[in-house]
Amino acid sequence: MTGPPGLARRLGTTDAVVIGLGSMIGAGVFTAFAPAAQAAGAGMLIGLAVAALVAYCNATSSAQLAAAYPTSGGTYTYGRERLGAWPGFIAGWGFVVGKTASCAAMALTFAAYAVPAGWQRPVAVIAVVCLAAVNYRGVMRTAALTRIIVGLVLLALAVTVAASLGGGQTEASGLSGWTAPTGGVLGVLQSAGLLFFAFAGYARIATMGEEVREPQRTIPRAILIALGATVVVYAVVAVSVLLALGPAGVSASNAPLAEAVSAGSWDWAVPVVRFGAAAAALGALLALIAGIGRTGLAMARHDDLPRWLSAVHPRFGVPHRAEIVLAVVVCLLILVVDLRGAIGFSSLGVLVYYLIANLSALTQPAADRRYPRALQILGALGCVILVVTLPTTTVLIGLGVFAVGLAYRFVRLRLTRS
Repeated sequence: MTGPPGLARRLGTTDAVVIGLGSMIGAGVFTAFAPAAQAAGAGMLIGLAVAALVAYCNATSSAQLAAAYPTSGGTYTYGRERLGAWPGFIAGWGFVVGKTASCAAMALTFAAYAVPAGWQRPVAVIAVVCLAAVNYRGVMRTAALTRIIVGLVLLALAVTVAASLGGGQTEASGLSGWTAPTGGVLGVLQSAGLLFFAFAGYARIATMGEEVREPQRTIPRAILIALGATVVVYAVVAVSVLLALGPAGVSASNAPLAEAVSAGSWDWAVPVVRFGAAAAALGALLALIAGIGRTGLAMARHDDLPRWLSAVHPRFGVPHRAEIVLAVVVCLLILVVDLRGAIGFSSLGVLVYYLIANLSALTQPAADRRYPRALQILGALGCVILVVTLPTTTVLIGLGVFAVGLAYRFVRLRLTRS
C-alpha cells in the first residue's frame, strides 16, 4: 500500500533563499512605510526593529519545525503534529484564505504601477494566469523567475537609496523623532504590526519543505539568511526615505519611495522605482501562489480541503489542481472586488499562523530543539501583542472568516461520521 505521490526535492539553499527574498522584498517595501510613519513618525524605525525581533523569533520556530517535519504545509502541518487537528486547521485556513486575498491585492498592485486605470483589472488577471502557468511547470521554473525578479527589485531599491541620499536634499532632522516617537508606545507597536507582514514571506520556504534538498540543513539556513538580508535592506531604505522626506512627508505619500526619489535631482530614477514596485508585486504574487498551493495540498491530504486537490502532476511534480483552483479564485476576486484597501484579515491571519508556529515549536522534545524555548515564548507574546494593536474592524473581519472556516470543518466532520 503506497501513500499519495510526493513532491520532488529540487531546491538547494540558494534557491530557497531566493524564494524567501522574493516573498519578503515584495510590494510591501514600496507601500508599508507610509502607514507605519503615520502611526509612529520616525519611531517607525523602532517599530521596524520590533517587527524584525518578532519575525526572528517566528523564523527560528519555523526553522526548527521545518527541520523536524520537512513536508508541505508549513504551520498547518506543524500545528496538526504538535497541537492537534483543530489548531493545525486554524493555521492552514487563515493562511489559505488570507493569502488568497493577498494574491488578488498583489496582482492589482502590479497593474496599478504597470498600466493606466482602465486596464488594471484585465492586466492583473493576465499576470495571475501567467505566473500560475510558471508555477504549473515546476518549482525550478518558479525559482528561476523569482531569482530574476529579486535581482530587479534589489537594483530598484539600490537606485532609490542612491537617489534619495545623493540626488536629494536630505535633512538629519528626519530621524530626530525616533527617540520620542509620534503616537508613543502604541504608535510604535502599530507600526511594528504594519511592518511585520513585510517579513512574513520566510514562511514560503517552510511551506515548500517537501521540495528542498537536505531539508534539515537547508531550510533553517535559508530562512535565517533570507530574513537577515531583508532586515538590512528594509533598514537602509527606511533611513534613506526618512532623511529625504521626513516623517511627515513619508506618512503623507501613497508611494514614499517614488516621492523620495522625485524630491531630488535624479528625475530619471522615478520610472526605475515604479518598475521595481511592479516587479516586487509580481515576485510576491509568484511566491504566494506557490506557498498557498503547497498548503492547500497538505490540507487536502487530511480532508480539510476537498481530497482531489491533493493531486500532484506526474511530470512537473506540483500540486496542479490546487494551483489551478487558486488561480481561478484569485482572478474572480480581481474582477469583482477591490481588495487593495480591504485585506486586513490577511494581517490577522499571518499573526495567528505564527502564533500557532511558536506554540508548536514550544512543545518539541529536546532531540528536535535547535533554539531556546525563550525565543518561542517571546515570539508567541509578540504575535498576541501585535494582534491586539490591530484596528478593531480588522480583528472583527478576521474573527468572522475564522468562524466560517471552523463551521465548515465542524459540519464536514459531522457529515463524515454520520
